[in-house]
Amino acid sequence: TMRVGAYKGYVISVFIRDEHCPPHVHVRGKGWDARFRFSFLDGEVELWDVEPERRRPPTALLKEIRVAIMQRHYLARARRIWWEKLQTVCLENHSWNWDAGELVPGLVIRHGVYVIASARHDVIAQRTILNLVRAPDCVGINL
Repeated sequence: TMRVGAYKGYVISVFIRDEHCPPHVHVRGKGWDARFRFSFLDGEVELWDVEPERRRPPTALLKEIRVAIMQRHYLARARRIWWEKLQTVCLENHSWNWDAGELVPGLVIRHGVYVIASARHDVIAQRTILNLVRAPDCVGINL
């Protein structure tokens, strides 16, 4: 477990054993564990789930924790740990709409949409670089 930070005593961390996409952090409470998804494309964070559901903390607290995770330094640290330990930004097997500049879920081939061949995270520049199949260039997303 790698610690990202804390909020009101709740530890925000990335698990590095047996972890899987999508990118997410865990927040442990008394008798519950919440997972929040984050992205290597933008600053959005969303509550994924709480286990067990019957021990779910108040919605207001979960919202506060989500806002805390969305702080630039926490997101940057979560991305760095995820990338360095898991070596994926979880964008393979998806596609990129060149003109709209947005992710298209799944392997889609149509005009202006390119399959993501590989993707990596530049920790220092806080950029995600997408290598696209048969595209004019790679894509760099500043975070």
